[in-house]
Amino acid sequence: MRASLVLTTYNWPDALQLVLTSALEQSVLPDEVLVADDGSTAPTADVVRAFATRFAERGVPLRHVWHPDEGFRAAAIRNRALAQASGEYVLLIDGDCVLHRDFVRSHLAFARSGQFVQGTRVLLDAERARRALVAGETRFGAFERGITNRMNALSLRWLSPLVPTPSDPLKGVRSCNMGFWLADARRVNGFNERFVGWGREDSEFVVRLVNAGVRRRKLKFGGIVYHLWHPERPRDALDANDELLASVRSAGSVWAEVGMSKYSEERPSE
Repeated sequence: MRASLVLTTYNWPDALQLVLTSALEQSVLPDEVLVADDGSTAPTADVVRAFATRFAERGVPLRHVWHPDEGFRAAAIRNRALAQASGEYVLLIDGDCVLHRDFVRSHLAFARSGQFVQGTRVLLDAERARRALVAGETRFGAFERGITNRMNALSLRWLSPLVPTPSDPLKGVRSCNMGFWLADARRVNGFNERFVGWGREDSEFVVRLVNAGVRRRKLKFGGIVYHLWHPERPRDALDANDELLASVRSAGSVWAEVGMSKYSEERPSE
């Protein structure tokens, strides 16, 4: 199956460069890469342009999907990227998450029809992240200094199917490491663009997938990402987003009224 790697970024070109380098180092390359850019300035476009040439040499198209900066609008830029994706399966990450070299391979091996996959992440502390950015490091040991969530750094493919999935589909939801079928995203109309500001747009997307009959599956000991430390984003929209999430859960909603269908004219021809 064709896989689309979609990564969200905003004005951190150094981290983006590291993440794209790790994508080029994959044991199994994605079929395309889409950088979902939430309004970054020119330095980010410069990074994407430079890497587009490198990916093209490997036969992988890289596209820069951008919209103007109007605050945190991760839902909207993800929808725009999803509308342009041509792969059957989507691997969704953030632009501050460096990929283990088997990230794509293990996600694709774990994919099943009627399911979406929630992966885990390894946390790099401020000093370890700084050193990685300075040195251009993309590989990390599970037991080195500066790493937390060490169990998440172990790549043990045989053990992944034995890890139980939480009964609560929202436990540990993070869009920085998620896999799903593009057809399922279209069934629920992608992300809900009523969510603006940081928080809960990924949880609400999961709620509607589950309401549509798509089951969650947890991926551990595979599909590994290493999260680069950064200061927390402002969370002044979190209370409003929590209320919106609660209303969607109580209503049993499936379809996002403002979602990826608004970008249907941008979808590539099939």
